[in-house]
Amino acid sequence: MGQSGCRSCGATLERTFVDLGMSPLANSYIQQDQLNRMEPFYPLHVYVCEKCLLVQLKQFSTPHDIFSDYAYFSSFSDSWLAHAKAYVDMVVNRFRLDRSSKVVEIASNDGYLLQNFVARDIPVLGVEPASNIAEVAKKKGIPTKVAFFGEKTALDLAAEGWGADLIIGNNVLAHVPDLNDFVNGLKVLLKPTGLITMEFPHLIQLMQQNQFDTIYHEHFSYFSFLAVEQVFARHGMKLFDVEELSTHGGSLRIYACHEDDISKPIETRAKELKSREETAGLGQPNHYLSFGLRVEATKRKLLSFLISAKQEGKHVVGYGAPAKGNTLLNYCGVRTDLLDYTVDRSPHKQGRFLPGVRIPIYEPERVRDTRPDYLLILPWNIREEVMWQMSYIREWGGKFVVPIPEVQVHS
Repeated sequence: MGQSGCRSCGATLERTFVDLGMSPLANSYIQQDQLNRMEPFYPLHVYVCEKCLLVQLKQFSTPHDIFSDYAYFSSFSDSWLAHAKAYVDMVVNRFRLDRSSKVVEIASNDGYLLQNFVARDIPVLGVEPASNIAEVAKKKGIPTKVAFFGEKTALDLAAEGWGADLIIGNNVLAHVPDLNDFVNGLKVLLKPTGLITMEFPHLIQLMQQNQFDTIYHEHFSYFSFLAVEQVFARHGMKLFDVEELSTHGGSLRIYACHEDDISKPIETRAKELKSREETAGLGQPNHYLSFGLRVEATKRKLLSFLISAKQEGKHVVGYGAPAKGNTLLNYCGVRTDLLDYTVDRSPHKQGRFLPGVRIPIYEPERVRDTRPDYLLILPWNIREEVMWQMSYIREWGGKFVVPIPEVQVHS
């Protein structure tokens, strides 16, 4: 069973943030020959720590179950590739990285980001737990170590001469069950004047935009700036800067360094965000307790829309097979009685079925063949990209449906 205390400070977890019931692992796509097999479901019950205010799931599944053979390849989103390239251009210029610098990315996926450093002849190393994805990166010429990151891996890498000037972690911090071991590993691997950048969905956006579908078993923690600052401080590091990004529905990019690194003073942006979060109530436990009621209201609205469409003889299909869509559909109990099928650009998902609800996943061309009345955009965070790619549904009067923050229909 999972941990009973807070994964940051160890305090007992008693306050519910939101309870989404039982759900399968969000990236465990079902093969045709597995359709009649039993599937494990785990609680999606999220707590908030009264002491350090970290919002978190208790751990019921192991990282090995989730990440050892993974279906998410970063390079299938054009906007994400552009985001990665812009980041590399910025960080190289701002911190004057060059051929003498060493860059390590944790959860480096298929090399979508590190390839931009390689193009500049800056030495890189990826650390990626999914061996199937690491192989793709290696074929691109990106050195990749297959491992879960923590203090032990950091000590091994440091001994091999990989003390880092820059450590990158995009959408990995939330995925770590042993948060203290991971952050301690960052400190071990970081050179005395090195820096760390980490990107993760911002809790304030999750709450304000009702993004409850970004809660799934891979995401063990949901960070505010206030909470993540405490995690790093516990390991002798300071957050000296922060950027607010539009990715994944609203993310933070934090900049961390050793607390005694005087070359990196705390920037105005970090001070301002901390103040804004405190003003918004994120420093008070009671602020977190009304979120569940909003989530229940959204479920009712989505089901009302889908049931009405069905009663009118309309056809609704999905676009995308993201983890967030699996949380949404399982929590709402939406199966093929309400959603005919979904489509996804990734060939790694095509021909499989969504976990739990068993909705089939096809290639995007099927939408043109079947001419549905509505296209439900499950990766709503890239809705503009999807609406542009699939604009041809308007030829037969098809409309787009965005489920979050609440159901909206776009013609």
